[in-house]
Amino acid sequence: MTTDAFAGKHVVKFDSKKEMSGAKIALRDINPSIPRDWTGYNYVVVEFRVSTSQRFFLGFTTSHGYDEVRVHSYVPGAWNRLAIPIIYYSQPPASAIDMAATYNKPRYTGWINLGGNIGPMTGVDSIGARMRAPIGDQRIEIRDVALSVDDPGDAYLGRCPAVDEFGQSNLVKWPGKVKSLKQLRRKWRAEEAEPVSVGEMYGYSKYGGYLAHRYDQGTGYFRTARVDGRWWFVDPEGYLFLSVGVDCVYTLGGGDVRDVEKRAGMLGTLPPARYLGKGRNGNTTARYALWNRERRFGEDAEEKAAELAFKRMDKWGVNTIGNWSDSKLERMGRKAITCTFYPAGADSRLMGLGDVYGERFQERLRESLLRTIAPHRDNPWLIGYFMGNEPSWVGQEQRLCQMILDGEERGIKTALCQWISTHGDNKEQRRAFVYDCFRRYIEAVKAAQLELDPHHLCLGYRFASVYDVNETLLGICGKVFDVLSFNCYALSPDHSMLDRVLRQSGLPMMVGEFHFGSVDHGQGQSLWQVNSQAQRGVAYRYYVENGFAHPGLIGTAYFTWYDQDVLGRFDGENYNCGCIDVTDVPYPEQTQAMMESARVLYAVHAGQAKPYARKPERARGHDHGPDMW
Repeated sequence: MTTDAFAGKHVVKFDSKKEMSGAKIALRDINPSIPRDWTGYNYVVVEFRVSTSQRFFLGFTTSHGYDEVRVHSYVPGAWNRLAIPIIYYSQPPASAIDMAATYNKPRYTGWINLGGNIGPMTGVDSIGARMRAPIGDQRIEIRDVALSVDDPGDAYLGRCPAVDEFGQSNLVKWPGKVKSLKQLRRKWRAEEAEPVSVGEMYGYSKYGGYLAHRYDQGTGYFRTARVDGRWWFVDPEGYLFLSVGVDCVYTLGGGDVRDVEKRAGMLGTLPPARYLGKGRNGNTTARYALWNRERRFGEDAEEKAAELAFKRMDKWGVNTIGNWSDSKLERMGRKAITCTFYPAGADSRLMGLGDVYGERFQERLRESLLRTIAPHRDNPWLIGYFMGNEPSWVGQEQRLCQMILDGEERGIKTALCQWISTHGDNKEQRRAFVYDCFRRYIEAVKAAQLELDPHHLCLGYRFASVYDVNETLLGICGKVFDVLSFNCYALSPDHSMLDRVLRQSGLPMMVGEFHFGSVDHGQGQSLWQVNSQAQRGVAYRYYVENGFAHPGLIGTAYFTWYDQDVLGRFDGENYNCGCIDVTDVPYPEQTQAMMESARVLYAVHAGQAKPYARKPERARGHDHGPDMW
C-alpha cells in the first residue's frame, strides 16, 4: 500500500527529510464524546493504520504536559485496533529483572516500549504522533480513539492475512521475497553448494584464536592477557583470540506466532498440526520456522540444520556462540561459548539487584550456579560466565530504595533501615546502600564460581549502558570481574567511553549485544535503525572494526542469529536484526560484512591496520530524539 492511500480526515505525515516529524490532532475532532479526564479508565483504544513498521511515538497532551510511549506495529498498511494500558502514560514501569522486561510490553497487533514522559491523564485534549528519521515518507491515519475500563483486546482489521505460509510479513514487498517453495528451495541449494575454507579465510586455530600469533603453550582454558599495551583473550592452546560472536544461535528462528487465538485474520495458511504447539498460557503457537526447517531438511532435520549452523559460522568468521544459544550446539565442542548465571539470586522485585539479605541466599545462590556450571566445569570451549544481564536498577537507586522501604518486611528492608539510621537518608546514602548490596552480591557469586569451577573467567554483568555506570561502580567491578561486559547499542563503542571504563575498572571489555536493522521486510528496525539491508552491512563493519580498534575491547556479540518473530517474541519485540531470515535464508549484505571484518580484526586490534571508515547513512538509535512540542 502506498502512502497515497492515506487520504482520510485524520492523517499525520512523517517527512523523511526531517530529523523528527509529526503532528497533533484534537481528540474532539476524532471522537467528540471522549472525556478529558481519564481517571477511572484503564485503556485507551486507538484504531489506526500506519504505512511502515518503523516505530513511532504516540502521545497525548494533558493539563500538565505531554505523555507518550513508543509503538511498533506488526501490520504496516493495515487497519487495526490497539488497546494501550493508560498506566503506561501515567506511572513508571513496574520493577522487573532486566531492561527488556521492564520497558517492553507485548500486544497482538503491535508492541509498546515505555520510557517517555508520564503524568496524570487529566485535561487530555489531543493525540500526537511523531517519528524520528523516517525511512521514506510515511503516514499514520487515526479514525477512532476511545476509552475502556476493561481490556477490549486488540483487533486486526486488514483485508488480507498479515503473515504468509513461510512466516514472512504478507503486507510488505521487497526484492527477492520468497513467494513459492520452489523458489525457496533454489535459494537453499545455492547456499549448500557454497564452499568453506575457514583456515584459509581467517587463520583460526582449533578454538578460534589466531594461528600466526601464539602467546604461549596455553593452559587448557581461556584467559586474558595484556600484550604491548593491548588486551586479548588467550585460547586454551595459547593463541591470541578475539571473541567474534553472535547471540541466540539456533537451528531455526524468527517464525513463531504466539497466541494464535488472539490474532483473528492475521494468519493465512497455518502450518500443519504437528507444527502447532501450546504456549505457557495454554494458547496456540504456530511454528513457521520449524515448518520451514522440516521442508528444507526432511528427516534428521535438527542434525542437518546443526551442521549448517556450524558451516555458516565457519564461513562468516564467527568463532563464538554467544548468549542464549542452543545448548545442543554449545555441547558439540566446535565453537567457543559463553554462559550466564542469570538469574542466580537476582530479584525481579528489586529491579534485578541481588538480594544478599534474602532467606537462604548463599545456599540458593550456590544451587543456582551449580545448575549452570555442572555441564561446563571442565569444558575448554567455555570462555566464561556472565553474572546477569542489563540490571534495571542502575541509575534508579533512589526509586529502588523507596520501593524497598514501601514494600513487604524482608531482610533487605531491615538492612536498608539500619543503613539509613547509621548514615542518614539522602540521595548519596541510598546509592551507597545499593552499591554495597551489589558488591556483596557479585563477591558472593564470584566466590561460589571459583569454588565450583576454578577454570573459567568471570565475564561481568552485561550492563545495559556503561555510560550509566560511574567510577565507584566500575571500581567495585574491577575488584571482582575478569572482564567488564556491557551491551552497547550505538553506531560504534565510543573510544572516550572505552578509555574511561578501562581506566576506572582496569579490565578488558566485551560487548554482549549490538545490532542494526531496517523496515523493508515489514519488521521493527531494531534498536539502531538504518535505511536498508545494504546499510546494515555497512553499519556492522563500522561498529565492529572501530570497536576492536580500541586496545581494551576483546569481544563483541551481535544480537541475533535469526530475525525475531514477525508478530513479536515473548516481550513483543519483532526486530529485523538477524543474520538469517525466517525462511532460513541469510542476509547477504550482513554476512558479507561479517566476513570482511573477520579477515582484518587481528590487524585492526593490533594497531597494524585502520578500521573501516564508512559510516551508515542516517543511522539512528532508539532514544527519544529532539522534542517537537
